[in-house]
Amino acid sequence: MNEFTIKDLENLSGIKAHTIRIWEQRYTFIKPHRTGTNIRFYTNEELKTILNIALLNKNGFKISHIDKMDNSEITEKIVALNYVEAQQERIINDLIKAMIDLDLDGFETVLDSFILAKGIEKTITFIIFPFLNKIGILWQTNKINPAQEHLVTNILRQKIIVGIENCNVVLAKNKTYLLFLPEGEFHELGLLFVYYLLKNKGVKVVYLGANVPIKDVGYIINIKPIDVVYTHITSQASNFNTDRFLRLMDQHTNNKKIVLSGLLAQSIKKKVNTNYEVKQSLNEVMDYISTI
Repeated sequence: MNEFTIKDLENLSGIKAHTIRIWEQRYTFIKPHRTGTNIRFYTNEELKTILNIALLNKNGFKISHIDKMDNSEITEKIVALNYVEAQQERIINDLIKAMIDLDLDGFETVLDSFILAKGIEKTITFIIFPFLNKIGILWQTNKINPAQEHLVTNILRQKIIVGIENCNVVLAKNKTYLLFLPEGEFHELGLLFVYYLLKNKGVKVVYLGANVPIKDVGYIINIKPIDVVYTHITSQASNFNTDRFLRLMDQHTNNKKIVLSGLLAQSIKKKVNTNYEVKQSLNEVMDYISTI
């Protein structure tokens, strides 16, 4: 069982901690547990409850009304929500619930249903990445067990790889991108999505994957015709040194064009040379690839 703080509930539900405290005082649907030192904490069940309540409240249901509903009625009202944003949040909430319960079959069923209806690209942009953004802070603060992270990440990875394998583009571009993650970076999903987008545009991709020494990138550049080097960093290891990383890139990439995205891009924009392009958001990445 996971233990969540009120701040975790705020981050995942979008409801301010102050409001959650008021709900606790006035209504019966959520009651916090207490540690021996009287600090609030919440279990999987409280998290699932607050996600449901928040979704209904955001879509016009009064809290006093929701408080009188039983679980089946709450579920019925949530399923009946037909706004696009509400449906998106419901699906992301279902993924969060399946993850914390280690319901891997349920997690995969939710994804497969959306992929069947909307395709892999919309699944990645509207479901997978918003889901990762929501739970990312839980992973960084160890509020989610590493086993939960590895299991759901592996499922997401498999879905994106299937999307890559199923790309059939008639019009090929005369460009080759080398994709890699530097040493100490193992979060591959963002880079795999870039791979998918590039392949869908007909771009040739040399994919080195995660935890790659910069000198190995340089070795490939010296023996294969590479137009652009691309890296997407989701989280920085404690020993990651940005200046050293950029220095090594300059030494080993032979003045190739370099594209940087992810968390790293938000911290180095003022430090890079003119052969670098920095993309600070998923939308910027998608816009960039659309113009290739």
